[in-house]
Amino acid sequence: MQHLHRTPLDQLFVIDIETVPCVDCHDSLDEMLRLLWDHKSESLRRQQGYTGRPQASEPLPDHLSAATLFEQAGIYAEFGKVVCVSVGYFVHDKQEEITRFRVKSFADHDEKQLLRDFAGLLAQRPHFVLCAHNGKEFDFPYLGRRLLINGLKLPAQLDLAGKKPWEVPHHDTMELWKFGDHKSYTSLNLLAAIFGIPTPKDDITGADVARVYWEENDLARIAKYCQKDIITTARILQKFRGEEPFRDEHVVYADEATVPMRRAV
Repeated sequence: MQHLHRTPLDQLFVIDIETVPCVDCHDSLDEMLRLLWDHKSESLRRQQGYTGRPQASEPLPDHLSAATLFEQAGIYAEFGKVVCVSVGYFVHDKQEEITRFRVKSFADHDEKQLLRDFAGLLAQRPHFVLCAHNGKEFDFPYLGRRLLINGLKLPAQLDLAGKKPWEVPHHDTMELWKFGDHKSYTSLNLLAAIFGIPTPKDDITGADVARVYWEENDLARIAKYCQKDIITTARILQKFRGEEPFRDEHVVYADEATVPMRRAV
């Protein structure tokens, strides 16, 4: 994969984001957003093979109701929000001849502050390239949309609107694994398994994040889960480059004080 080798590892941010529905439940949406979500739900039902229309005599199955489908709202930037961004970068220790991987998370109930802090980091390293698993389809556009919704300036790395695919310098481990094949989705879990990398999903899964956030108010747990994903993505990236991945003892975590645990007022 020559494309990967054109980007020095020490000029690359590996990122992952965790997102949740913008409010705790469907009933908490304001009237306009609720109407728009109900409209969105119709297309989601069609995607699941439901072609009928709800009638009093034949109500919708519970799993297809707008309220139940709203549990998936976190994957849509228009109906969700970012609660954590984890960032990792490689540092080569010339004295010890080892590569360390430094990990930092931005996790906050105040999405605007979280995104402002993350954008500030990108602004400090405008030449850095981003890498994520499925980043071009999810993480990168989601972050760009939420930055605009929050009235924040797009950092250079996320100002991608209107660019041709070959003009986007970022790496996407899922896209790289496709080798031009666009027929399937390969999960981070599956790549980790086939490359012999310990799975990152040993606590919660993506399906649990909204519940852990809205019901348990446990941002620290979400941040830990997010960090495991970037560590795995970074190791897969090294495998793609034909290199031996860094060991657990070479992961350096930033001060946990950077992860506020109180809910914004």
